[in-house]
Amino acid sequence: MTAWVLHVDMDQFLAAVEIQRRPELAGKPVVVGGRGDPTERAVVSTASYEAREFGIRSGMPLKIAVKRCPDAIFLPVDFPVYEAVSARVMQTLRDFPGAVVEVLGWDEAFVGLQADDPVATARAVQAAVLDATGLDCSVGIGDTKVRAKVATDLGKPRGVFQLTRDNWLDVMGERPVKALWGIGTQTAKRLETHDIRTVNDLAAAPDDLLAAEFGPNTGPHIGRLGRGAGSAVVDDTPWVARAHGRETTYQQDLVTQDEIRTALGELATQVESDIRAEGRQCQRVHLKIRFAPFFTFTRVRKLPEPTFAAEAIADTAFALYRGLSDDRPVRLLGVRAEMVPPPGGYDAPRTHGRRGAP
Repeated sequence: MTAWVLHVDMDQFLAAVEIQRRPELAGKPVVVGGRGDPTERAVVSTASYEAREFGIRSGMPLKIAVKRCPDAIFLPVDFPVYEAVSARVMQTLRDFPGAVVEVLGWDEAFVGLQADDPVATARAVQAAVLDATGLDCSVGIGDTKVRAKVATDLGKPRGVFQLTRDNWLDVMGERPVKALWGIGTQTAKRLETHDIRTVNDLAAAPDDLLAAEFGPNTGPHIGRLGRGAGSAVVDDTPWVARAHGRETTYQQDLVTQDEIRTALGELATQVESDIRAEGRQCQRVHLKIRFAPFFTFTRVRKLPEPTFAAEAIADTAFALYRGLSDDRPVRLLGVRAEMVPPPGGYDAPRTHGRRGAP
């Protein structure tokens, strides 16, 4: 039998869970985000396929989403319910014979297994998830993680698609580089300055050109994405957090330094609770701040000594804010505590964070 990587991705996960709870919503445009109030400052977490037909996407402000589809049904995010369903999904994958499961987030995971017929195996995985949860998923099949991840989008919804060394460029070659996992808008713009617009262009680009633009490690890595190359090892090592963070979008802008200092203190207290539960002190403080109307900055500072103390974390975050010398109203604040490494250090492949984590 041959070793394969499957990428299992739940279809419209949060919206699907809500529709399962409220069957009368099936076939309607459903948007999950914030407290479910499109007049408030919050973003779309997931939109049903019917809502996506109106151009509604994850990360879009709810106020824009409601303009695009005034008849959409807006629902609040219900973390405990989604976490419980996610746990059932992941356990179902782990229970599949011979499977090694690497969890990427609530709604997706890599599954490594041996199979003579990977398509039939992917269909069996879909059936097992549907039987356990009542929810549909799509499965990408690849001989590397990159190819499996990209293949999933080509099979959505409820589909299976396979990408390998043999058909990678036939399928992907004429697609824009943004179709690749790990290449966003800014990277695509930088590639375009070198006349690299398609996957074919990127696959043929010399490493020295990419290294000159993106650095000696990142540049060749981007080139490998263009060829669909990369690791085929699915790692089920438990994920170890490097940091814990909290952020809040405020319904009313914060306009005074006292308001900002108080808000940072509240966030730092929450972060302190998170890192104490982890048992590792904060060694660097990260500040995220969004000024009205939508100017976002991040800053980081290493502490003189690691600490659990919320006051020290808040003081450092406030100093980072003061260093910006910007008195515009603030609509969002985030505080992130980067912790000291665990004993023995990090397992490098598994400590980059996961989608949906703060």
